[in-house]
Amino acid sequence: MTAYETNSPLLRLNGRDNVAIARVTLDPAPFAEIGGAFLAERITQGHKVAIASLKSGDPVIKYGQIIGFANRDIAVGEHVHIHNMAMGDVELSHEFCVDAHEPDYVPAERRATFMGYARPNGSAGTRNYIAIISSVNCSATVSKAVAAHFAVPGRLDDYPNVDGIIALTHAGGCAINTKAEGYAFLTRTLAGYATHPNVGGVVMIGLGCETNQIPAILSAHGLAESDRFRAMTIQATGGTRRTIEEGIAAIEAMLPGVNNVVRTPQPASMLKLALECGGSDGYSGISANPALGHASDLLIRHGGTTCLAETPEIYGAEHLLTRRAASPEVAEKLLRRIAWWRDYAERGNAELNNNPSHGNKAGGLTTILEKSLGAVAKGGTSRLNAVYEYAEAITANGFVFMDTPGYDPVAVTGQVAGGCNIICFTTGRGSVSGFKPAPSLKLATNTPMFERMSEDMDINCGTVATGDESVEQAGERIFQMIIDTASGARTASETYDYGDNEFVPWQVGAVM
Repeated sequence: MTAYETNSPLLRLNGRDNVAIARVTLDPAPFAEIGGAFLAERITQGHKVAIASLKSGDPVIKYGQIIGFANRDIAVGEHVHIHNMAMGDVELSHEFCVDAHEPDYVPAERRATFMGYARPNGSAGTRNYIAIISSVNCSATVSKAVAAHFAVPGRLDDYPNVDGIIALTHAGGCAINTKAEGYAFLTRTLAGYATHPNVGGVVMIGLGCETNQIPAILSAHGLAESDRFRAMTIQATGGTRRTIEEGIAAIEAMLPGVNNVVRTPQPASMLKLALECGGSDGYSGISANPALGHASDLLIRHGGTTCLAETPEIYGAEHLLTRRAASPEVAEKLLRRIAWWRDYAERGNAELNNNPSHGNKAGGLTTILEKSLGAVAKGGTSRLNAVYEYAEAITANGFVFMDTPGYDPVAVTGQVAGGCNIICFTTGRGSVSGFKPAPSLKLATNTPMFERMSEDMDINCGTVATGDESVEQAGERIFQMIIDTASGARTASETYDYGDNEFVPWQVGAVM
C-alpha cells in the first residue's frame, strides 16, 4: 500500500481484507464499494465496516493480516468493533531474514546534511542543553531549584547557543536491588542522558545515602568529572541551600564553554531518530505511520539510524520484523524479548492483549493485533540490524529496535538514553508531550484532529487518508522536517516548553 488514488469513502487496504475503513464519518446509505448494501448504522471516521459477510468465529482481516475474530455473525455494511469482534489465538510463522535487504544508499556526495553540534566523541547534537540529573528522587527538589534559577527571563541571554538548563528528575533511585533489571535500566538511562549528544554539560546531584550511588554509575559507564561534568550530593555539600548554590555555580562555570560550541554542517548519518506513536486511532496505520516509515527508510538511505520501540505494541506483528532481521541472531533476540514480556505480564496478572486503550478504541482500533500491525509501519521496510534492551547505547546504523513498554514517556526515555537525538511521534487522538533534550515532531494521522489541535501538531498526515497525498509524498515532507528540526527549527512541543515531566525511566522489580 503506497497511495490512495480515489476518493472512495471506504478504504480497503489489502485485497485479502474483509473490512474497510471509513475515510470520513458515514451515515447509513448504500455504497457501491459494498455491492450497494446499506451501512447498518453511522460509522465514525477511522472505524471498520464489514465488506464481506462473516460467521461467528471467522477471522477479521485488515492489512492482509488477521486482527481478531467475529464473535457473532456480521452482515455486509455492519460496523466491526468491540461489540462483535474479539481477540483469539493466531498462529504466526516467524520466518527469519527473508525480507532483509541492503538499503539503496544515496551516494555519499548527495547525502543530506544538517546544522548540528559536533561532540568530542564523534557524535553530533541537534540541541545544546546543560542537564541537571538527579540520581534519586530525594535530590529532585534541589535539581529543579537549580534549573529554576536559570529559567528567569534574560538569565541566559549572553549564551545564545545554549538551548536551556533542564532538570531530569525521577521517582526512583533507592530501595532497589543493585543486581536486578530495574537498577540496570535506571543507571543505563542516567548515563545515556549524561553522555547524550544534545547535552553539552552535566551536573549530577544525589542525596548521598541512596542505593543508586553516583560513583558506581560513573565507574560502570566510564564517566569522570571534568569542566563539563560535575557531581555532588546534598549530604556532603551541606544541605539544600548550599547544594543549590553549588549547582548554580557549577553551571555558571560551564556556560561559556557550552556556548562556544556552534552549529556546523553534519552528515545525516549523525541522526538517530526515535519512532514513536501515542494516542493512536484507526488512521494511524493508514497515514502517519506508513508515511513515517517512508521517512525512516529515506533517513537510512542517507546513512542515518532509526529506532522502533514499544514491544507490547508490536506483539502480534513481530513476524513482520523477524522476516526483515539482518541475521537469525537478531530475530531470535527479538523473540526472546517477546517471551520476556509474556512472563512479565503474567507475573503482574496482566495480558499482552489487554490493549488498546480507551482512546485507541474510540478512534477505531479494536485489538492489539490491529494496533501492532499499524504500529510497525513506522519502521518502514528497511532491514532490522539490531535489537537493544532498554536504554542500551545504540551503536548499529540503519533500522533497529529497542525493547520498551508501550507507555510513551517510558518508551521515549529509553530511546533517548540510547542516543536518539530527534523524535517523530505519530498521534491520532492528539498527544502533546515533549522529550527534552531531544526535539519531538508530532505527526497527526487525520485532518480534523490536526485542525482542532493545529498549535500542538507539526505535520498533518491526514492528507494520505483523504487521498490528497501519497505515503511517499508525506514521507518526503517528514524527512525534510526532520532535517530542518535537527538544524534548529523549533517544534510545537518546544514552543510550549514540554519535556520537563516526560523523563520517566522504566521501573521494574521490587521496591523494598
